[in-house]
Amino acid sequence: MSLSINLSQRQQRIVDFIHHYISEYSYPPTIREIGEAADISSTSVVKYNLSKLAEFGILERDAKSSRGIRLRHEPVDVLLSATGVRVPLYGTITAGAPIMRPDLAEAPVVTDTIELTRDIVREPENVYALRVRGDSMIDALVHDGDLVVLRSQRVAESGEMVAAWLPERSETTLKYFYREGRNVRLQPANPAYAPLIFPADQVEIQGKVIAIIRQLD
Repeated sequence: MSLSINLSQRQQRIVDFIHHYISEYSYPPTIREIGEAADISSTSVVKYNLSKLAEFGILERDAKSSRGIRLRHEPVDVLLSATGVRVPLYGTITAGAPIMRPDLAEAPVVTDTIELTRDIVREPENVYALRVRGDSMIDALVHDGDLVVLRSQRVAESGEMVAAWLPERSETTLKYFYREGRNVRLQPANPAYAPLIFPADQVEIQGKVIAIIRQLD
């Protein structure tokens, strides 16, 4: 991992260890694990070096958590914590007639974050959430106001629930995805709605649904 700041050898070892640990386990190491990896017997010395790295802007720390460490230069869009992962919320997606959402095809804007347990999000990289608007997926137990958690990806298997971007319409929609020859069928889960059928090159997968969070208020 290359850094533009002149770190001590010890600090570089700490950064490299955190980077490799998160890459392998998908969550940060403890203070004690960092000390063992960097050959530091004192936890106060580890904490001092972590504080210096935070001052340099290389990482962020939650002092109340033994695993509350995040490398700011990590190429992931979730914040790892001791109890779970914080997933960015990118606004709404319609489960009905598609609505214009060009930001999902370009640069999403984070409107909030939600915290999920690791049993819901086992591999947190490139995961995000959207709030559902509409009832076209109600038979799939996706209701208006629910949150869907998606993994960002450009391909999907037939039968998977996806966020699909329709570039000809500058719209996005939440539907089941089916590839049928040269066409794609975006199938609602509500008999009141007709399927949407497009040439395959007019549909771009933005992400696959991996979890649904029910709003009970």
